[in-house]
Amino acid sequence: MPTLIIMPKQGQSVESCIISEIKKKKGDIVKKGDILFSYETDKASFEEESPVDGVVLEVFYNDGDEVEVLKNMMIIGEEGEDYAGLLTEVSTGISKVEEDIKVPDATPSVSQPLTSDHQPFNTQSSHQTMISPRARALADKEVVDLMQIIGAGPQGRIIERDIQAYLEQRPKKTGLAKKIMSEGGVTAGAIGSGLAGSVKSTDLSDAVNTPVSVNPGVDYVDQKLSNMRKIIAKAMHASLQNSAQLTHHLGADARRLLVGRKSAKLAFESGKTSINITLNDMICFAVIKALKKFPNVNSHFLGDSIRLFNKVHLGLAVDTERGLMVPAIQNADHLSLEELASQLKQTAANCKKGTVSPDLLSPEAATFTVSNLGNYGVEMFTPVINLPQTAILGVNTIVPRPKDLGDGVYAFVPYIGLSLTYDHRALDGGEATRFLKQVAVEIETM
Repeated sequence: MPTLIIMPKQGQSVESCIISEIKKKKGDIVKKGDILFSYETDKASFEEESPVDGVVLEVFYNDGDEVEVLKNMMIIGEEGEDYAGLLTEVSTGISKVEEDIKVPDATPSVSQPLTSDHQPFNTQSSHQTMISPRARALADKEVVDLMQIIGAGPQGRIIERDIQAYLEQRPKKTGLAKKIMSEGGVTAGAIGSGLAGSVKSTDLSDAVNTPVSVNPGVDYVDQKLSNMRKIIAKAMHASLQNSAQLTHHLGADARRLLVGRKSAKLAFESGKTSINITLNDMICFAVIKALKKFPNVNSHFLGDSIRLFNKVHLGLAVDTERGLMVPAIQNADHLSLEELASQLKQTAANCKKGTVSPDLLSPEAATFTVSNLGNYGVEMFTPVINLPQTAILGVNTIVPRPKDLGDGVYAFVPYIGLSLTYDHRALDGGEATRFLKQVAVEIETM
């Protein structure tokens, strides 16, 4: 009996995944445990193994496709085996909402002859084209000639991603230019006279028969953004656009912090402890203690209300090869310093390997975030809030600063920089400052 392979659901917050690579093609022989395809969620990557031996009878999607969870991905069975009765959806594995739309023929009127150089523009092709509803809507909006699109979906079906890829390569057009082109009669050249080569309405009449020469000696390379970078960019833009962010900077005397780090390192090297507690671990522990004293900072801003949490779910920014990830350490306020250090290290390692749970990467999973750039020598920066959280703490490098030690004695002591960005809609400046000062006190007295 054939076996249906579906797109797994990785975590409750994941609705769709991007296929990184189809490892086994139609007709390939597979063994149980072979990797069928790799895929990624917002920030984590996974591989799907074959549960049985057999032959790949059908593959419903291609590399780069975005697939909803629990959708049909592959069918494995014996060579030549009939699998029609196995499918509960349409044979291509597309839901009824995304069924192929047949675009009717666009046959020109005899009274309006067309030439190859001058033809009315229409997003409908001169042959029946399979296209998803979302792709069709985007093509109509952006005035895209479907004859220029090669579908990447099953059976050559044009999907929204194909239209988006085409638009990334095409010069932008002004609203008036799009309107004129959609009404027919003109086409656009490769480059317009507008800003950044955008096509204006005045470019359309000249673009019909006049080729535009392009200088081949360009000194740059256009590189497409990764899926992860697009997600990060969208989240950061939304954060700055949809909140009132303000940053306060404060320094904390780091002498006791450095003494504690030295003691922890010696204990680890001598085998007295199994965890190498770092400065970052100690700072996170101090932040948790401060959050328990300022519950309004340990919160989510929901527009017309603020959600105060009884537990501290600490988010930690982790730099990986695929981009910045912010996993959450659940119930961090219940952990000892050693337990916190262990979980922080394990979670960071999972992020770098791409095996972290997607649910932990959701902005809603954490109640407060720490972003440490001290190892990079950064003396001051402005972190961006991970909405709907109300604040984020940036940790800077340690630098020597003069301090009054009393009785007229001054000396240079190590100071660690702290940068608190908070949503002014949720927190007043005074409360934010008192919290930041409390973090400094926890660091100076640990």
